[in-house]
Amino acid sequence: MELSPVCTEGVSLDGCIKSDRGHRRRKVSRDVEIDIDILYQAVPQLAKVFRIIDKIGEGTFSSVYLGEAQMRDGRKEMFALKHLIPTSHPTRIAAELQCLTVAGGRENVMGVTYCFRKEDHVVIVMPYMEHQAIVDIIGTLSFEEVRLYIYHLLKALRHIHQFGIIHRDIKPNNFLYNRHSKMYALVDFGLAQGTADTQIELLKDLTGLRKVPRPVFGERNLNSCTPAPSATKQPVVKTELLKLGKMEDPATRRCSSASRGPLPVRTQSSSQKPQRTVLQGLTCSCYLTDRVCNICMSRKQQVAPRAGTPGFRAPEVLTKCPNQGTAIDMWSAGVILLSLLSGRYPLFKASDDLIALTQIMTIRGSRETIQAAKAFGKAVVCSRDLPRQDLRTLCETLRGRRPAPDEVTPLPEANKDSAATCHHKIQDDTPTHHPAEGPLKQPKDEASERPGSLSSALPNPQERSGNTETARLAKQSSGTDCKVKEDERGWDRVPDEAYNLLDRLLDLNPATRITAAQALRHPLFKDL
Repeated sequence: MELSPVCTEGVSLDGCIKSDRGHRRRKVSRDVEIDIDILYQAVPQLAKVFRIIDKIGEGTFSSVYLGEAQMRDGRKEMFALKHLIPTSHPTRIAAELQCLTVAGGRENVMGVTYCFRKEDHVVIVMPYMEHQAIVDIIGTLSFEEVRLYIYHLLKALRHIHQFGIIHRDIKPNNFLYNRHSKMYALVDFGLAQGTADTQIELLKDLTGLRKVPRPVFGERNLNSCTPAPSATKQPVVKTELLKLGKMEDPATRRCSSASRGPLPVRTQSSSQKPQRTVLQGLTCSCYLTDRVCNICMSRKQQVAPRAGTPGFRAPEVLTKCPNQGTAIDMWSAGVILLSLLSGRYPLFKASDDLIALTQIMTIRGSRETIQAAKAFGKAVVCSRDLPRQDLRTLCETLRGRRPAPDEVTPLPEANKDSAATCHHKIQDDTPTHHPAEGPLKQPKDEASERPGSLSSALPNPQERSGNTETARLAKQSSGTDCKVKEDERGWDRVPDEAYNLLDRLLDLNPATRITAAQALRHPLFKDL
């Protein structure tokens, strides 16, 4: 593929930029226009090849632009230009490029065309695929479209997993879908890591870079030892989350405890309740309780890969299991299938890992989660017994295809006033070291009114109880037309195989979770 320079000889780079700015002035906002100009200045050679038209995506670690190139045969072709933030580690950038060049370009995996670099600025050029965002079309998708979407996603996962690539960020935004041409593309290997036998050499070099956990934008880190900026800003966290005896900064107390060394276990007088028996080999008395002692707070933070998008992380990621494999991608694929079958996206939305784990328990069950955690060396404590839900019933209820049950357990983050809030504690299930993350007071926020969260998808309590005739009639009249349209799209004929596959993708135990190769042989896809 040969490109023809956009600017003719004798025209300065500044002239190219000014000309291009004039061409796009009426098409993009002023902010995007400034960003494009900054990109031209950062990587001047781009202006000789591409006319950057628009900014089409922005994430924590990169921005994506739409560029047009003049081919030598006279054709104009569109490309996606991914500009990585200058602070990205060079090995991380090189590993992403190697994933694209080795595994990309086939089996629904995006390839790479060019790469430009100027000092610490890197731009990866990929073919542009026009696509529709799932959030915009999820309400009009037919079941057959959902089936094909998942099938092609599994094909892409099987392909990259054969190379020993763990994507780590599987979500609808990273699996592009062109509804009209039925084209699919897995993109964004910026968080990818390798398996023990990966064929991507540079992914092996990233092992040393994961010793320090990478912060996730927009999330609270409840395990950091960094002192808070002000002790008066988080009084609830100090008293409820850590349950300290005095009103002092928990981070400061934790760090000071570490400098003093392990604290003796406090004894109780005969007038108090008998002391909990300390298991042999443990150094504290908070193991498998809903509290955290100062000894555990003084221990070093558990380090395990946790990169990914909130809402799509597997249980082994949320519990900081150090041994993570391609199964985490399969869990994310299961979350996508759950969203598509229920017609709700995003389905999970949590402010931290413990809330996210509780939301998973709400659907998969607390006992099942605790049992699965034991399989990969973690102990989880839950103060409430959350029953496992039937996946078909859940999805059909959220789609409005069946009446809601009298009792629907809301997600913890949405339950603002309930006194029976779930507290969790995750520990290494080994006899020598039991660090804990602590009981969690549920944050009071607008999650219950936020569109997309499971709490907002559940029927209104007033409608469930049938107290108002108006709500019943409105629901009946609007639901009839909706149901007819859904029947036309095949949602009245969803086979049991779809929910069986969903159940196997959302297996809480990564060791028994279905693989991509196995999933492609599932009866749901027998005619493909």
